[in-house]
Amino acid sequence: MRTRKGAARRQAKRRLLRRAKGYVGGRHRLIRTAKETLVRAGVFAYRDRRQRRRDFRRLWITRLSAACEQHGLRYSQFIHGLKVAQIELDRKQLSEMAIQDPAGFHAVVEQVKKALAA
Repeated sequence: MRTRKGAARRQAKRRLLRRAKGYVGGRHRLIRTAKETLVRAGVFAYRDRRQRRRDFRRLWITRLSAACEQHGLRYSQFIHGLKVAQIELDRKQLSEMAIQDPAGFHAVVEQVKKALAA
């Protein structure tokens, strides 16, 4: 008698449909449709994990640009000044500082202005 993949195949299908739980219509019910949807979802998830990093960086830059403008600096000048002053804070830390600790951010801006003037 030949061997068949009965149990393994059923398990694979069950696993696939479990991952598709919550999808609408045939997407959670039909094997082929569920599989196609899961592959597509995986592609979006992979792409958007990278996209999220870009989006956050854009947000931090926008916040820093607004904060620098209040202190009479352009964003590009500020970033250049940070490099000249050898201040190694990243954009995330700086944007948080601009929101949570305006006095601390002002101190950083003053150091940057001194470095640019020298």
